[in-house]
Amino acid sequence: MKITMIGTGYVGLVTGTCFAESGNDVTCLDIDQRKVDLLNSGGVPIYEPGLEELVKRNAAAGRLTFTTSYENAISSAECIFICVGTPQDESGAADLKYVQSAAEHMAPFLRKSAVVVCKSTVPVGTNRRVAGWIKAKTNTPFRIASNPEFLKEGAAIDDFTKPDRVVVGVDDPGAAEVLMELYKPFLRTEKPFLSVCIESAEMIKYAANCMLATKISFINEMANICECVGADINEVRKGIGHDSRIGFSFLFPGVGYGGSCFPKDVRALAALASEHGVAAGILRTVDETNNLQKHVLFRKLSDYFEGDLSGRTIAVWGLSFKPRTDDIREAPSLVLIKSLLDAGANVKIHDPVALNNVKKELGDRVIYCDHHYDACDGADAIAIVTEWNEFRNPDFDYIKLKMKAPVIFDGRNLYDRTKMAARGFYYSGIGLSALPVHD
Repeated sequence: MKITMIGTGYVGLVTGTCFAESGNDVTCLDIDQRKVDLLNSGGVPIYEPGLEELVKRNAAAGRLTFTTSYENAISSAECIFICVGTPQDESGAADLKYVQSAAEHMAPFLRKSAVVVCKSTVPVGTNRRVAGWIKAKTNTPFRIASNPEFLKEGAAIDDFTKPDRVVVGVDDPGAAEVLMELYKPFLRTEKPFLSVCIESAEMIKYAANCMLATKISFINEMANICECVGADINEVRKGIGHDSRIGFSFLFPGVGYGGSCFPKDVRALAALASEHGVAAGILRTVDETNNLQKHVLFRKLSDYFEGDLSGRTIAVWGLSFKPRTDDIREAPSLVLIKSLLDAGANVKIHDPVALNNVKKELGDRVIYCDHHYDACDGADAIAIVTEWNEFRNPDFDYIKLKMKAPVIFDGRNLYDRTKMAARGFYYSGIGLSALPVHD
């Protein structure tokens, strides 16, 4: 099948590459000439494990091409996927200017009966608007569909090729048949292909992300209560997670969620609810709770140093909003680092892949370290923000020698607090009270 992806960001590039891998002819269209040049030269503008290899293989086979030309990309395409950004505006609602631009620019070049698929995360009603924008620019008959994405950064290729489900929203059964044929190679293990109305498909994406965000904010709030009353959040998590109605997924306490999806989608759905006169109190509380949680490590550090962080050196391990990605959008690490800098602290940072992105954000205000051990040199404390695997079993004796004092504030509960106390570390996690340090 001939497919066009409009947008070579995270969703568009992963989706297009995986479709090419299953034998389709895929053209990825982007208005950013620099990104297209990079992709045509064999580079990849985002970090995602396994993606660069797939891009190179399919480009070399001629199944994956990149262009800035709408005419070249659209005129022969049977399926066109809109995969552009939907940033939030000042009210928190989704800004659809890129979706509208894509719809209007493709319209003059559509072939008869092409299926236009909105894969961007958009408010309920957007696909109808997309159809209207296209119809205003062409008399060519086409079909519209919604196909929300459920990709986790760091595991996107597996998520796409081994989906829990594929959701499509359609009015025309023929459009569903086209998409079913396209997704058939990825549904051989009897995972469901759910064909629903367009509005339901749009809502499913928001509801899924908001449910997961709610679980994260809930367990973080429970962790904060546990710490105050002397309970252990790890024990509490196990006690409730074994309830089959609750489960363990997304039930790990931490320093709050970030990234391009959960924060934006929670706010966008709350804004959409408000437009329709629905209070959406849960959604707004989830967002508020998450924003507060991003300050938890700074509060712990400030309390430990009796409110005076001036001149202290703090090592920050982990900058991306989650492991296996270089994405720092809405990352808790940035909230911590900026608070430390405002308090007069010296900050040394390390992340396996996100250092360059942080440099664009913070410039020379912090010290960048190529190894997490380097960040420990002369540090008064370590703050762990992202649970990269390389942080899970470090040489604690070596770390202790390098630091001014053996102090760790762990925003992801990577270590056993009893063992850390036995090693001579002051160790404070999330939802865990610190134990007396062994001499």
